[in-house]
Amino acid sequence: MTMPLAQHLSDFHRLANPSAASAAPATIAEISSGLLARAAWTSPKYLYDTLGSKLFEAICALPEYYPTRTEAAIFARHGADIAHAVGPGSTLIDLGAGNCAKAASLFPLLHPAQYVAVDISYDFLSESLNRLQQRFPHIEMSGLGLDFSSRLDLPASVRDARRVFFYPGSSIGNFAPEQAIAFLRRLRANADSDGGGLLIGVDLVKDDAILDAAYDDALGVTAAFNLNMLRHVNGLIGADFDVRAWRHHGFFNAGESRVEMHLEARSDQVVHWQGGQRRFAKGERIHTEDSYKYTRAGFVGLLEQAGFATVQVWTDPQQWFAVMYARVIRD
Repeated sequence: MTMPLAQHLSDFHRLANPSAASAAPATIAEISSGLLARAAWTSPKYLYDTLGSKLFEAICALPEYYPTRTEAAIFARHGADIAHAVGPGSTLIDLGAGNCAKAASLFPLLHPAQYVAVDISYDFLSESLNRLQQRFPHIEMSGLGLDFSSRLDLPASVRDARRVFFYPGSSIGNFAPEQAIAFLRRLRANADSDGGGLLIGVDLVKDDAILDAAYDDALGVTAAFNLNMLRHVNGLIGADFDVRAWRHHGFFNAGESRVEMHLEARSDQVVHWQGGQRRFAKGERIHTEDSYKYTRAGFVGLLEQAGFATVQVWTDPQQWFAVMYARVIRD
């Protein structure tokens, strides 16, 4: 008999919720360090509180934001081949699960034995999982509130057999290439060597104008998503950012092969927070997110460096996006 979903979520929340009071000193130190750096920055994980997660859902529906619909089209066109590569009965571990919709769309193809949803925004994840369990009562499900960008501690209730990590939507682009290799190696270390692997979405290099529009949409939803991070940080570290005093700036940096998101000060101002403060001049920026874009061969090379092998690749006709399945190399 499996543990009731609500009990799973409660236990995981106590173990790993990054917003818990016990994590507050580390959170304050991390955010403060970034804000006081010569070029101010924050981790993109702070974009994803409950409101941020809902705003990102809205971004995925925008006409400019091609990754979601392009990736979905790849799964629709090549789903049978992808399912054959992964195989049934896996322990499907969904990283950055959000509303769990992407994984849920694959359940009829992948037939996982267990589904583990992992997300930094625990409250949003809990709501999504409770709805999903009602639709798929035959699949064992559990949720984990965890900042998996820096560690990946899976509880004993997560099956060891055939762990398949699911990381869609090109979120791997938030890591610089050397950080991406380290992250992929952590996944490799947590995957079972007998049938384990990684199913991942990768955004490919394309025309600058397409990328610029995708991260600075006409409706301003991406701007709201980025600006909401200031409201989230205010709550986390007791800061007094005035959201109205900042503007969103997103663009493709061709030299670094990445989209950058920044928040730019509209005026001179001083921001205070618990244990620190900083004067921002008009036009000064806080770097909030990167999204690296890869060539097909370049990302396959990263997977191989991380210890994965037998990489299978599926793309859309325009070669804008790729879905890859990489198996674990047997020891």
